[in-house]
Amino acid sequence: MNRVQIACVGAGYWGKNLVRVFHELPDVHLRQVCDASPEIRSAIQSQYPEVPITANYDEVLCDDVLDAVVLAVPAAQHYELACRALERGKHVYIEKPMTLDATTSAHLVELAAERDRVLMVGHLLKYHPAVHMLHDLVREGALGDLYYLYSQRVNLGIVRSDENALWSLAPHDISVILYLLGQEPDAVSARGECYLQPDIEDVVFANLHFADGKMAQMQLSWLDPHRIRRLTVVGSRKMAVFDDVESTEKVRIYDKSAERPQYDSYGDSIALRFGDVVIPRLQMAEPLKLECQHFVECLRTGQTPRSDGHDGLRVVRVLEAAQASLRQAGAPVPLR
Repeated sequence: MNRVQIACVGAGYWGKNLVRVFHELPDVHLRQVCDASPEIRSAIQSQYPEVPITANYDEVLCDDVLDAVVLAVPAAQHYELACRALERGKHVYIEKPMTLDATTSAHLVELAAERDRVLMVGHLLKYHPAVHMLHDLVREGALGDLYYLYSQRVNLGIVRSDENALWSLAPHDISVILYLLGQEPDAVSARGECYLQPDIEDVVFANLHFADGKMAQMQLSWLDPHRIRRLTVVGSRKMAVFDDVESTEKVRIYDKSAERPQYDSYGDSIALRFGDVVIPRLQMAEPLKLECQHFVECLRTGQTPRSDGHDGLRVVRVLEAAQASLRQAGAPVPLR
């Protein structure tokens, strides 16, 4: 079986991880690495001496043997570089966020469909075994009716100068929230503050409001003393927590709930139930490797990626609404 021919464009902070994984996959030939930085090109060349290195993106696209381009460049460049790749008939993997507005994201979806090319967005957590387990718990009704979710993604750094904490951190949690709930919010509201740089929010609190009464909240910050990457899901029967900072106990299931009284009687109160905490066995694997393997499988089989262009567009729509709410002092912004 012929190996899939892939070029990685952008090999910096995150891109170097994509270079590593695609280089390791046995059914992939890492045909080129492209980066504008001489220092990064030198580092990649010393680590992978057999891989051609270039600073010229046109040179990458002119390679007729190339099957796909993997983009890990600043978000402001996503749309232009992805467009050019799709127009040259290349499949595209693009890091999150897909683009910086819903209009350009929608155009990439349309262009990929017109050219019959795979378009996949790097929503990494959709490939995390712990998130798969949460999805199964929700789908099977193990948690009961879902009430609400909340996520915390905070740390001290990395402080960005080209995007705020919302665009830098929220795509991970938005993609998981939409995946678990299977629907888009009706409206989004967000408040944040700029402490370190003008007009770039360092901390953001965002709320997603859904038509059926469900609610999701995100706490996002790169200015926090704690390193937390946690998602809590509260249902009518049980509650579950995904903690990505935990090295072994990634998921905890709490057999706890609160039930309304079933009959009318003076003095009746909400019935609280406190059960065991279960830490299920989880077969772990590197999410990034699973994500890259999935991309290659989609190229081989023609199947739709789990995080396809439509998924990327849905996330950008939420981000765009949250950004609009930030500029309107937290006023809810409808998505429909």
